Amino acid sequence: MILKKGDNVLIISGKDRGRKGKILEVLPKKGKIVVEGMNMHKKHTKPKRQGQKGEVVQISAAFDASNAQIICAKCTKPARVGYKTNAEKKYRACRKCGEET
Repeated sequence: MILKKGDNVLIISGKDRGRKGKILEVLPKKGKIVVEGMNMHKKHTKPKRQGQKGEVVQISAAFDASNAQIICAKCTKPARVGYKTNAEKKYRACRKCGEET
């Protein structure tokens, strides 16, 4: 999977289309990602202690990684990402400007 935790992405499809966010978690076996503030769902929680009330909490749910596109740090545009090698180092590179992402 090309996407990594901490990358800035643009959502290209779904209910949050056009919004930008930071990846909080990557689930490579499922091919999904969790992005900060995107795909919000409500979760009902039970009270943990006596006298405490249960509550409804909003959490960011995972969605398919193909619905997001990396935003290049240098050209600040959404772009596809490829791999390049430099002597002994392999790194991800922006397909638009060629810079390391």
